[in-house]
Amino acid sequence: MKFNWGTGIALFYGTFAAVLIFAVIKSTTHDNSLVVDNYYEEDLKYQQHFDRLTNAMLDDISFKVNSKEQLVYLQFPMYAQQGEILFFRPSDKTKDFKLPVSTNAAGIQVVPTNGLSNGLWKVKINWSSEGKNYYSEQSIIL
Repeated sequence: MKFNWGTGIALFYGTFAAVLIFAVIKSTTHDNSLVVDNYYEEDLKYQQHFDRLTNAMLDDISFKVNSKEQLVYLQFPMYAQQGEILFFRPSDKTKDFKLPVSTNAAGIQVVPTNGLSNGLWKVKINWSSEGKNYYSEQSIIL
């Protein structure tokens, strides 16, 4: 069989169609969801978040990760009356979990990390004390 212009054009368009079909199938199977489900609502609440960050600048939380004992120590600057701790996994939102703030008399909360995946975690803490709201965020690697 002789290779001529017609055969070359048919091979080109056939290859182009196959690559295009592959790209469409691959793009439909990719999960392109947002990191947060209610992204736009969270964006509107940013001023409250900024005020919490400003309050926490003076009295920030200290984090200590103890890999050997598989514990994370959170030292609050004052007695936290109420709040929430979010362990956020950027690579997999199904592994995120929340804990209530419950410190001991010294203002320390211990969080066990056994059973958590190794890698990057972001610890996001919202708490309130004496009528003020605070927010702190720290990246840790387990």
